[in-house]
Amino acid sequence: MSEPTALSLLPPVVVLVLAIFLRRPILALVLGALSGLLLLGPQAALGGFAEISLKVMQDETIGWLILVCGSFGALIALLVRTGGALAFGRAALKLAKGRRSSLLMTCVLGLVIFVDDYLNALTVGETMKRVTDRFKVSREMLAYVVDSTAAPVCVLVPLSTWAVFFGGLLESNGIAETGRGIGVYMEAIPYMFYAWLSVLLVVLVAAGLVPAIGPMRKAEMLARHGSAGAMHVGELSVQAVEQELTQADKEGGKLHNFLVPLLLLVGFTIYFDIDVWMGMLATLALVVPFYLVQGLMPLDEMLEQMMEGFKTMLPAIGTVIAAFIFKDVCDQLLLPQYVVESLKPYMTAQLLPALVFVAMALLAFATGSSWGIFAVTIPIVMPLAYALDANIPLVIGALLSASAFGSQACFYSDSTVLAAQGSGCNLISHALTQLPYTLIAAGLAFIGFLLIA
Repeated sequence: MSEPTALSLLPPVVVLVLAIFLRRPILALVLGALSGLLLLGPQAALGGFAEISLKVMQDETIGWLILVCGSFGALIALLVRTGGALAFGRAALKLAKGRRSSLLMTCVLGLVIFVDDYLNALTVGETMKRVTDRFKVSREMLAYVVDSTAAPVCVLVPLSTWAVFFGGLLESNGIAETGRGIGVYMEAIPYMFYAWLSVLLVVLVAAGLVPAIGPMRKAEMLARHGSAGAMHVGELSVQAVEQELTQADKEGGKLHNFLVPLLLLVGFTIYFDIDVWMGMLATLALVVPFYLVQGLMPLDEMLEQMMEGFKTMLPAIGTVIAAFIFKDVCDQLLLPQYVVESLKPYMTAQLLPALVFVAMALLAFATGSSWGIFAVTIPIVMPLAYALDANIPLVIGALLSASAFGSQACFYSDSTVLAAQGSGCNLISHALTQLPYTLIAAGLAFIGFLLIA
């Protein structure tokens, strides 16, 4: 396709409708990608899908994601099997006296693990789900709290993978001088309105000052009227099947067998310049002998548990791979260019930040790409901002706010997938129940961009 047209909007609509009605995100993304390829050329649709899927599987980011998520699943399996996770749950229950305090503890843990949204989403959900189960908190509510303290927190901290990526993006596009990318990024942090509002809103929800609304209210009611720690099967609720608990050492688990690996993971990740994969490798290299010395299980059993843990991450990995294939099709349909070109006539220095936020938020939501979409659109948006003499930190803040919104709100974004996975929640249930809250924060952010500009 040589010129962007309104037809490029069709595949995202197909994906969103099918994801909601089928509740099968991988199938929805594959069908959405095929619909886009049919628009590009019916005869070459199958060959195009084969070519794109192979290209995606060769992508360094996908390889990194498979290794990080799979190894994280392996580490979680060890934490559970050794009883460390249950030991943490017992310790946390001494501090958490009810629903409110358990959710506030989840918020605090999410704020502490700010290094990476993947690390955050997987760690916090897995850590807290048994504590919140005890107080009949729905897995949907837990997943919402986890997701709201993942990307929105990481984007606000200049020592995160988000800051490293976007700082480099600002340098490569000439918006910041070499070595000054993080400095320019930090200037935009006060203007990342969506991230600030999202974190504030989730704290208010956790504290009980903002009630459960919409689908979340139904999920919470289903959870409250059941027995402690059990989720009920309903339209927006998922039953927690904790088979690993029957195998875990429920009485003999030691708290240090949970805390030491997590502290090592965060510490090594920071040490290796915010590289989660290097942090994970170093952590596993120390944790395996750490458990062996204690005689917690034989090496062959430990390796078997790690493989089982890797398998648990396959649905999340599959969803993200399908999302990357879908994004590639949207790029070929020139979807980002169509959205930006359509809004150009309405852009002024005053309206630019708000319009950029809305346009990029819709793109990130439609494509499930909170990073890749900006590599494409920054070269288009930023020259326009300079030409209009707009407030540059404010425009960058709008771009990053939109990125955080897309990461959290999109039904099939990597952060949403991993938050649901870590919390033991159905993906579509999580996406639908948190959507009203993300829209509230996005609406307030839009008003903020209009008022400040």
